[in-house]
Amino acid sequence: MCGMKITFCGGIGGVTGANYLLEAEENGKEVKILIDCGLHQGGAFSEKQNWDPFLYNPKEISAVFVTHAHVDHTGLLPKLIKEGFTGKVYSTPPTKDFANLLLLDSEHILLQEAEWRKKPALYNVRDLEELATYWEGVPYHQEIKVGPFKAVFYNAAHILGSSCVLIEAEGKRILFSGDLGNSPAPIIGKTETFEEIDYCVIESTYGDRLHKRSLDGIVEDVIEDTIKSGGTLMIPAFAMERTQKLLFEINELVENGRVSKIPVFLDSPLAIKMTAIYKKYQDYFDEETKNILKGDDLIFDFPGLRKTLNAEESKSINNISPPKIIIAGSGMSQGGRILYHEKRYLPDPKSAILFVGYQSKNSLGKKIEEGMKIVKIHGEEVPVRCKIVISDEYSAHADQGQLLEWLWPMRLNLKKVFVVQGDEGASGALKQKIVNDLAIHAEIPEIGKAYLLT
Repeated sequence: MCGMKITFCGGIGGVTGANYLLEAEENGKEVKILIDCGLHQGGAFSEKQNWDPFLYNPKEISAVFVTHAHVDHTGLLPKLIKEGFTGKVYSTPPTKDFANLLLLDSEHILLQEAEWRKKPALYNVRDLEELATYWEGVPYHQEIKVGPFKAVFYNAAHILGSSCVLIEAEGKRILFSGDLGNSPAPIIGKTETFEEIDYCVIESTYGDRLHKRSLDGIVEDVIEDTIKSGGTLMIPAFAMERTQKLLFEINELVENGRVSKIPVFLDSPLAIKMTAIYKKYQDYFDEETKNILKGDDLIFDFPGLRKTLNAEESKSINNISPPKIIIAGSGMSQGGRILYHEKRYLPDPKSAILFVGYQSKNSLGKKIEEGMKIVKIHGEEVPVRCKIVISDEYSAHADQGQLLEWLWPMRLNLKKVFVVQGDEGASGALKQKIVNDLAIHAEIPEIGKAYLLT
């Protein structure tokens, strides 16, 4: 091998499945590391890919550097273990704790998927237990050495503990964006920036659009409208980050008397557990949030909030007369408790559904978001008559402008930008903007192709 090279083993042609292989030499020996090892999501074709063989031998991988806990970046780590990986897994401590919960939560869903496809299970609980023994939590800015590689995590401000990963080897610096946040973000602060970088691998989830910067609080407005109409507000929300931001904002609205106190149900056992982890890692909060906490304020709790852990408590929500708010998973309405509430309240013109996160192509959430009048839930046709509200305020992803702004300080030194983790239109649009506006060579890499980093 002549020089460091990168192979794109996932995260191409879609948002999910992030998986990047780096190779470099030390004393004539080839050392291989991975950045992320994520699950493919978003439709039958994508999900089928999870059973495909890895484009490398897991036994030859020395370490995996995980940018953050979402399963599209971590979900195939147990499979990696199952197929012989015995190296180290590194991430920030919050990412390690969050990932443990998310992977455990995904295990039974993937088992059902495997049975349906007549395939072996991708992993089981024993694989997760083994994975935990290889996983080490490392704080931001602390150097990790693996063979010829030096790696450092920096705050990506996407979710709590999320990272950009800077890798140095053979005199070159390559930066992996992970998922960049809609910065600055409540609780988790600002994305860190860089200058002297040789190569950059950048996500492009929102590479073709700009968030609407509304000064009017969409959440406040939709809550008030729901109260006036006497309906139910459904919020499909991801168990981590999105849910905590919502609780944070609703807490402020209630405490400041800007909305009436109505029942708010956090109908997600996973989100309840995730919120407990947020409380554990307050050192990772931004300064503004830390200052609020000095007053012993319960930022994720407020009068009227009810947490429903078991199925009976969840069913009892139906007994509470509207107006009410239900926050439940999953965030794309692909499963979970939100489906039961959608089946009940989507046909109700007095009610509303608020989307606060990215809805992948072919997901139920996307179909509702795009205005389908009838959707299928649990095999039943459900008419959609409720109000549909979409908010970019809660997006955890940087938009096109923020991605370009993040790249700007690096522009004088960058040899090439690899554009990944986006649908075809989003990746293509961002690539063209990088070339036109920043005068940097940009490329959408091919899956499985090795690129020499000279």
